[in-house]
Order: sequence, then structure tokens, then C-alpha cells
Amino acid sequence: MPATVKAVPDEQISAVIAEFMSLDGPLLPMLHALQARFGHIPAAAVPLLADALNLGKAEVHGVISFYHDFRDAPSGRHVIRICRAEACQAMGGETMAERVLARLGLDWHGTTANGAVTVEPVYCLGLCACGPAAMVDGRLIGRAEAGRILAEAGA
Repeated sequence: MPATVKAVPDEQISAVIAEFMSLDGPLLPMLHALQARFGHIPAAAVPLLADALNLGKAEVHGVISFYHDFRDAPSGRHVIRICRAEACQAMGGETMAERVLARLGLDWHGTTANGAVTVEPVYCLGLCACGPAAMVDGRLIGRAEAGRILAEAGA
């Protein structure tokens, strides 16, 4: 993950929250808007969301951590997602993932020091017949190989 994450002022977070207060069930739209605006869900947003929606901080955190698309820090300029589901594992996905992570010097959810690439696990990309599967910047790759994934991400 990049070395520094800029703090987002509470006023900016509150402004995003206020935009969605009139909706029924506004938490997910709020979270999506926060991530779209800041590139991640700032930690300072959790208590502000909890207070605004009369929820516990743990409940807000639980929603954020449940959905794999929400981040607590900005992602790299390129995002590699590698399928970890059984069909892809059976087709060599574990070895391929290990090669990608080793080449980048990362663990899962890590971002290269220069902020270029983030690697995330996912648990099905819907390409089970073409495993192992990966996604680079939203583009699906079937029968994925480490070299191709890294090339697609410019790494």
C-alpha cells in the first residue's frame, strides 16, 4: 500500500453523506460515493456514517469489509484481481497467483511502493471453464498466466 494516505477532512465526508440522507437505505450509496470521491473509504467516515444513520461503528465497518470493492486505502493505478475459487485453483491458479505476488513483492491486498499496482483476491469472476481467471483494470483474462497479467498491468 502507498506509504502515505492523506487525511480527508470531516467536512468533505459529511458533505458526501448529506447528499444521500433522503434515500431509503442510504449506506451503500454513501459508501460508493465516498469511494468514488476519495478513491477509498476514509477511516474518519466510519463514525460519521454511524452517527448520521444511527448505526454502530461495527455495523458500518462490517458492511465496508463485506464488499470486496470497498477499500480503506487508495488502490494502485492498476488493479489486478485474481480468482481464488476452486475451479481456478484446480487449473493452477494458486501457482499463478504466487508468481504474480512474488514478482511484485506483495501480499494479497498489497500495493507496490510506487503506487502502480494493487493485487486483490476475488472468489469468482465467472470464467470457471477458462481458469485460472484474473481481471486487470476491469478487463477479464481467461487461462491467465503470470506474465500476461503483469504485462497487462504494466508491471
